[in-house]
Amino acid sequence: QVQLVESGGGLVQTGGSLRLSCAASGRTFSSNIMGWFRQAPGKERDFVAAIRRSDGATYYADSVKGRFTISRDNAKNTVYLQMNSLTPEDTAVYYCAAKSGYNIAVITISAYEYWGQGTQVTVSS
Repeated sequence: QVQLVESGGGLVQTGGSLRLSCAASGRTFSSNIMGWFRQAPGKERDFVAAIRRSDGATYYADSVKGRFTISRDNAKNTVYLQMNSLTPEDTAVYYCAAKSGYNIAVITISAYEYWGQGTQVTVSS
């Protein structure tokens, strides 16, 4: 089992920035790929970004390219999501997720085995 705990959410104004963190514990060798998803009220959970812990390769949703950056600190078993130029459309609960394997372009929810509890990000206009 892998346990994931997100932190760093909050309220920010349009154009502002936030950094989310996701700390992994347990069988972390089973979590070579870490991802971030988000779910806005009344909408489906969508993929945001993923990183492969073994080599740092990254993959982003088109909606966040150039604004969000995913990174990792393997020594701390932690993944980060730096979010810049935030807009109200970024308001959502952000979830950290993890899966084994190598292909970071597989972004379906069902592909991810482990999930955090989520952290709320609210962007005011």
